[in-house]
Amino acid sequence: MMADSIEHVISYWMLFQKFHSPELGGFAVISHWVPYLLFAVWSGALADRFDPRRLIQIGMAIFMSVSLAWGLLFMSGELEIWHAVILLIVHGCAGVLWMPASQLLLHDIVGTAQLQSAVRLNATSRYLGLLMGPAIGGLLMLALGPTHGILVNVLIYLPLVLWLWKAPYGPKFRKGAPAPVRAIRGLPDILATIREIATNRTIVSMTLLAGGASLFIGNGYQAQMPEFAHDLGHGDPGMSYSMLLGADAAGALTAGLALEARGLIQPRPRTAFMLAMLWCCAIAGFAASSLYPLALVLLFLTGFLELSFNSMALTLVQMNAPATIRGRVIGLYTMSSLGLRAFAGVTIGIVGGLIGIHWSLALSAMVFLAVITTLLAFTAGGTRGTE
Repeated sequence: MMADSIEHVISYWMLFQKFHSPELGGFAVISHWVPYLLFAVWSGALADRFDPRRLIQIGMAIFMSVSLAWGLLFMSGELEIWHAVILLIVHGCAGVLWMPASQLLLHDIVGTAQLQSAVRLNATSRYLGLLMGPAIGGLLMLALGPTHGILVNVLIYLPLVLWLWKAPYGPKFRKGAPAPVRAIRGLPDILATIREIATNRTIVSMTLLAGGASLFIGNGYQAQMPEFAHDLGHGDPGMSYSMLLGADAAGALTAGLALEARGLIQPRPRTAFMLAMLWCCAIAGFAASSLYPLALVLLFLTGFLELSFNSMALTLVQMNAPATIRGRVIGLYTMSSLGLRAFAGVTIGIVGGLIGIHWSLALSAMVFLAVITTLLAFTAGGTRGTE
């Protein structure tokens, strides 16, 4: 995730400097997440059927190829919008291939008893990578320049690829009778998975919550961070810009360490809803802020609250998913929690091109806050989760 974040920092900066297009920033979000919307359940079905280690390795190889392609285009000076469009789409496809597989492998590693802790630690590790990415990405741009910085980034993927080669997890290491093999059928898989979990209010409510967060906000504001930095008086590729990028990741890292060390906040649907409501308020505050220190504080709170409710929602889904279709259920959750982020590129990026990104982000946060309130009222009567 650090390498992925470094690529975003460098490529988004270069795209902004060359094209100055909020619409392209919006497309960066759309292209990154549409593959999750279209293929996440299919990818989860692949993880049910095949070795998740190999799926993760294939995804990493594609990530490495995209970073290499960015570097070559920066070096030649021939980067055009259509090049960026293709690379952004391919990057998104690589992500959807390995994300459900990584969650299924996580369950293989720790089992059910330690799943809540593992999901939260895994999310914390992810945000640690996202925290380090902007800082290291900024340093690479300063020390080596964007071209050589993104080429060095290719090497960061290698440790995970090599470790997975012999990691003692996956289908052949599972105890007990193997789960029955089901065919991978595309759209029918999605519909069948929805039918099978429709009566489980915990899975349904958490999937809808994650989907709403992605639909209206997601991480759409991150692609617009160069413009936010410029408006806050720090529109240069130095440490101030990197700090702005890394502030919400720092908050998420703090949340993961604090919550895990103290065993705080047990997973309950109502708690997840309340944390998500606070997250909306922090996002809206950042959008309205014109002071750089206040923006950093609000982004820190944004990261803290985002990790808290997202890791709780995913834990609840994994704990309640039937073992025989766990990969498909995770894929469905991934389709909702990540795939719908594509539309955040519209609500924040493209709408931002019309009314300004500050207004578009604040409006998105307020609309989602209203949605959460409605969803909480709708599910409160029947949602029991793990209580």
